[in-house]
Formats: sequence, C-alpha cells, structure tokens
Amino acid sequence: MLLKTLVLVAALLCATPLHAYDPLTYPAVIPPEPRDLAVQDATREREIPLRVYLPGKSGAAPVVLFSHGLGGTRKGSAFLGKHWAARGYVAVFLQHPGSDDSVWRDKPPAERFAALSEAASLGNFLARVRDVSAVLDQLEKWNGESGHELAGRLDLKRIGMSGHSFGAVTTQAVSGQKFSAGAAMTDPRIKAAIAFSPSKPAVGDVATAFGSVAIPWLLMTGTEDVARLGSRTIGPADVASRLAVFPALPAGDKYELVLEGADHFAFTDRGEFAGESPRNPNHYRVILALSTAFWDAFLRDDAAAKTWLNSESPRQLMEEKDRWQRK
Repeated sequence: MLLKTLVLVAALLCATPLHAYDPLTYPAVIPPEPRDLAVQDATREREIPLRVYLPGKSGAAPVVLFSHGLGGTRKGSAFLGKHWAARGYVAVFLQHPGSDDSVWRDKPPAERFAALSEAASLGNFLARVRDVSAVLDQLEKWNGESGHELAGRLDLKRIGMSGHSFGAVTTQAVSGQKFSAGAAMTDPRIKAAIAFSPSKPAVGDVATAFGSVAIPWLLMTGTEDVARLGSRTIGPADVASRLAVFPALPAGDKYELVLEGADHFAFTDRGEFAGESPRNPNHYRVILALSTAFWDAFLRDDAAAKTWLNSESPRQLMEEKDRWQRK
C-alpha cells in the first residue's frame, strides 16, 4: 500500500510542476488603499481625476491604465485595479470629464439617456485620447519628482492600456487603430492593450482600422454584450460589432475571449445601468486570470505566463460554451 501511494504521489508531482504559473494567486504582501490624484492639463485647462492602485512591494512596477465607459468614473471596475495591483502592477484608472458620471448624475431619470447620448461625441472621444497622453506625461514627471508618493514607483518602459466600452474605443485609438485617411492616434509608449467590449469603427473599413495593429491585444466580450448607446463616435454597440474586431487584426499575440451569457456589464462592478442581470462568478474569475496572464506575458516578458496563455490552461477555467482564440 505504501509503495502504491508513493508511486501515485510521484506521478502527480511529475504531472503538476511545483511552481506552475497561476494568474489568480496573490503574493503575501497586501497592497495599500488606492490613492486619488488628479492631472492638471494646463494646455486644455482640464483636470483629469485618477485613482491609483499601488502594489504592496516598493520599487518600480509596470503601469496599466484603465479608461471607463460612458458615464463612468475612476472608481469603476475596481475588481480589476485591486487584482492587478496585488499582482504587482501600478493600476491607474482615469476619469474623463465630459463623458463621466457628471453627464447624468444630477439629471432626472427620464433625461439621463439623452444626456449620455449627447456625451458620446467626437469632441469627448478626442478629449479622452488626449487624456491618455496627458496622464502618461504627468506620470513621467511624478516618477522623477523627489518626495512625490509615486516617485520611483513606475516602470514607464512597461505600460499597458485598457478600457471598457467607450474606454475600449479609447484604448483601441491610442494603441494602434487607424482612422479615415490612414490617420492614427497611437501613443508609442503603450506596449500592450486590453479592450473590454471593443467596437468596430462606425464608418470606414474594419481591415484598414485594425490591420496594422503592431502590439499585443486582448479583446473580451460576451454573447449578450449589447449597450443601449451607440454612436458615430463609439460605433455600433451590438455583439456583431464586438466580434468584428478580432478577425481584422493581424496575426501575432492577438487574443479574443467571448463569454457565454455575459452582458455589457460583466466587465464592470455592475453599477447604475446594469439592470437586474447578475454576474456569473466564473466570468469574474476568467476575466481576472486572462487579463493578468496577458499583462505578465507582455509587460513583464514572463515566459511562463505566455506559455500558460498559449496552452489549454485558460480553457480549463472557462465554461463549456465560452470561446477563446488566438493568432
């Protein structure tokens, strides 16, 4: 009996590495509470509120930005910021004036939809794009500013960009999408990007828009990922639009997750506009695992993370009808 037990244990050890990569584990060091800061963009007389999630360990860490959806705030999708910080990233969540909660918060309920529709404008889109560059510029200054709480905390050679819905459109714009007449708004400091609820362009050819994206991209959507608001700026807000982006991307470190039954708010903390649809707890788990492995692979150059991402391991976390592909 003892011999059989030893043989079984040995077989399990051979099948499961002692230090197998796991994007859902946390180090022992607990991150501090998030900091609320603000960037003053003097050229536009614009204040950009930030919520910064710092890792528990001191020293410079890769930086991940997050752009909220229409009507959101820097406080949204906190589950992402907390997890990424616990995994050793500085997670910087932007708030975009003009397309944040100020658009609807003080409006009567009957007027909120119209106010949000008006905020989904070209002007606010362009302001969001400029917000990203302004924040990166300020982070560089703070990182070198003696006495600032972020001094020396930021590895600005390893920057990721992410966002949900209008924030996904913002992310696409600054990380490789091209627009009419071949115009681009790419910020070359961004090394990898995650778009939660991406969208094809409202006008123009999808292949032209996404065919030359040079950095790693991860797209996440769901089979029920429909928003009530779409526009000529944000693009169509239906499932077909979400699914049109991945096929147009060039091969090379491009990934797509489609969660069965996930609606538009599966990637948020399910706030004011989420309705009655509950979160599938396993969706939450998959979102955290895949986003973390992606950052580890392409911001930390972690070979184990990339091997995990390109193996069958992600599928083991998913439910049967969830879809996962890469190219």
